[in-house]
Amino acid sequence: MAQSLLMPKATAVWLVDNTALTFDQIAQFCTLHTLEVKAIADGESAQGIKGLDPIQTGQLSRDEIAKAEADPTYKLKLSSPKVHVPELKRKGPRYTPVSKRQDRPNAILWLVRNHPELKDAQISRLVGTTKSTIEQIRDRTHWNSANLTPLDPVTLGLCTQIDLDLEVEKAAKERPGDVITREDETLLPAKETETFSLDPTPVAPKEEDTIDADAVFAKLNSLKTDKPDEPSES
Repeated sequence: MAQSLLMPKATAVWLVDNTALTFDQIAQFCTLHTLEVKAIADGESAQGIKGLDPIQTGQLSRDEIAKAEADPTYKLKLSSPKVHVPELKRKGPRYTPVSKRQDRPNAILWLVRNHPELKDAQISRLVGTTKSTIEQIRDRTHWNSANLTPLDPVTLGLCTQIDLDLEVEKAAKERPGDVITREDETLLPAKETETFSLDPTPVAPKEEDTIDADAVFAKLNSLKTDKPDEPSES
């Protein structure tokens, strides 16, 4: 995580009042415009803001300030933090850039259709929206419902695939009883399976059903031989 200056404007006020740094050096260090730093020096801006000493906060050293005061072209560097504070987990709706906000309804529609197990709060975290907007899209009462197209929020850049997978996994753990089962794929009763066979292999004929052709012809010949000769006509 990139290190950033704590309270830039208050720090600029302190540097203007307590150092001989140039406006450009203060502006660069505090990520402000040079004219804004000049306005602070002239008393036209930041009125009522109490200066914040960057030396006390551990963001600058006295040696670094002295080096910059001796060289107007020198750029101040933040001191390395002595204590690393872990990044806090984000709470509340995700911030969505203005350029992507028009895509949020399409993303909400995609989530509602493809992941009905997600709660409104989870959808809100993923795409940065409000509960009322989600309800309007669910109920198709949104003012632009007729023109909405379901679009993957990951493809739109509104959230990452990891965030989406985590929310889906969380929803599945919280609602284990909502797993969809296919009742129509259960076994049929025995009576309903008697009329057809599920095994495509042809059934071999039984032994007693086979016919011995030689034995049949032999029997016919014996009957013909045993028949008495008919009297010849005179």
